[in-house]
Amino acid sequence: MRLRPSPEWEPIFEALARLKQGWPARGFSWDNRVMCITSSFTGDYNNTAHAAIGLALPLEYNHKTISAAHPSVRDVVEKSGGVRSNQRIFASSKEPRAGIMLFGLWWPWNDQETVSVRIGLAGLDANDDPYPRFRDLFNVSVY
Repeated sequence: MRLRPSPEWEPIFEALARLKQGWPARGFSWDNRVMCITSSFTGDYNNTAHAAIGLALPLEYNHKTISAAHPSVRDVVEKSGGVRSNQRIFASSKEPRAGIMLFGLWWPWNDQETVSVRIGLAGLDANDDPYPRFRDLFNVSVY
């Protein structure tokens, strides 16, 4: 889907830049399965990572509250296997802004020490606008 660039994107990308700046882990990579960026970190960074996510994705859901999330976020969750009791889902807003709905998936590993976070644009394919700009911000390639 081609979205028309909008001045309303600027606050979204400014918030994403703050998230990136506050991110405690090394870098991000591309996750083809969920069509988003991903980064993993150890439990020592849980609070810092959670605070950074909140800069761009202030809404938080869990397995009991996911039904309140926007349908496009629920769709991402369903396609990625659902949400378990120890997982969290994040969203940028209750409704898309300028066609953009950011999501975040907080997936703890079975080792009880590592967490993977995935962040993406719900309902868009990897080459849809503004995904190229999003990937450039996080220095991530689909290849």
